[in-house]
Amino acid sequence: MTSPIPAGFRLGGFHCGLKRNPNKEDLSLIVCDEDTVAAGVYTTNLVVAAPVVWDRERTPSDKIRAVITNSGNANACTGEQGVKDNAEMASIVAKMAGVSADQVLTMSTGIIGHHLPMEKIRAGLDEVFQRLGTDESHFDAAARGIMTTDKGKKIASRECEVNGKTVKLIGMCKGAGMIAPNMATMLSVVLTDAELTPDQAKSLLTSVTNDTFNCITVDGHRSTNDTLLLLASGKAGTGKVEGAALDSLRSELRQLCEDLAKQIPADGEGSTHLIEINIEGCASREDAARIAKTVADSALVKTAITGGDPNWGRIVSAAGYSGVSFDPMGMQLIVNGHLLYQQGTPVKFDEKTVSQSIKDSFETDITLRFTEGDTKFRYWSSDLTVEYVRFNSEYRT
Repeated sequence: MTSPIPAGFRLGGFHCGLKRNPNKEDLSLIVCDEDTVAAGVYTTNLVVAAPVVWDRERTPSDKIRAVITNSGNANACTGEQGVKDNAEMASIVAKMAGVSADQVLTMSTGIIGHHLPMEKIRAGLDEVFQRLGTDESHFDAAARGIMTTDKGKKIASRECEVNGKTVKLIGMCKGAGMIAPNMATMLSVVLTDAELTPDQAKSLLTSVTNDTFNCITVDGHRSTNDTLLLLASGKAGTGKVEGAALDSLRSELRQLCEDLAKQIPADGEGSTHLIEINIEGCASREDAARIAKTVADSALVKTAITGGDPNWGRIVSAAGYSGVSFDPMGMQLIVNGHLLYQQGTPVKFDEKTVSQSIKDSFETDITLRFTEGDTKFRYWSSDLTVEYVRFNSEYRT
């Protein structure tokens, strides 16, 4: 069976002791066989972790050779020592791979404000380097190595034809809590064997992120470490990717990132529902996004979905206080295909049927239609449960 891993990459994962459970990997390493194109999109928080600063200065690039990630410790708000520790982590990997430290990208996730236990990481890096491989088990170990509170690994893969050649895309991400654009408490790496320039990789990643990872929320809390990387080895032999071929690759990349992005709120800490919010008929993307995010962040909307309560008033009022101007008489609300509200008043519907449709399905669809334009927008969120409150109140204690 052919490996789903794009050509030009070796991966691995290892437990070095950052996580308490010895059966859970906390180091993840990707090594590129040759100089590789890489681009990144990062958190918009003003407070950022040492690895974010490091990667921002080194992407986009056509000379990247490795990505090292640790979980269990965010290396954020750790001052000059955190900067030194991050540089040392990159330098160790670089020496093992026979490259420059500037060719190594870094990511960290976990508790904020704690220095990295470098003695554990030094020993662990030597081990994970020996465990690199190119099959699915190596990819899975690397995907587990970036997890923190995730229930399980989050992965996705796609294939498409570009210039007569089969191109592979495969991605991993992590994230469950402290999730809000732009982006979220998430780390993600997407690998492809398509041939891209650094500028193409950056443009593709930015446009795709705006429709996927920037359209999710769990709790409205923006992180210090968010990083999304795209690495393109060029090993598929596609030659230059332009025009329709580039559009085809963009479409597949968008679908892969959407698959990954939706897995984050679906795994929202304690969540029992993935909520998809569809906005139709707005005057602009900005208006649609603002309404969607307001509905998605409403604690009252979230708890209504948790309880299977088709409480249309909470959804309609959230749209109304979003700050977007629209004609209230032109608004429609549809939940799981059931029309609940239009022309300024609720319509007759069977509450028990709609309630059951929410309770019986993990996914809940909320559609709001307006008459201001033709813009459509999608956004994903999780519901809010007692388990979320319990988990986050006890996270450090």
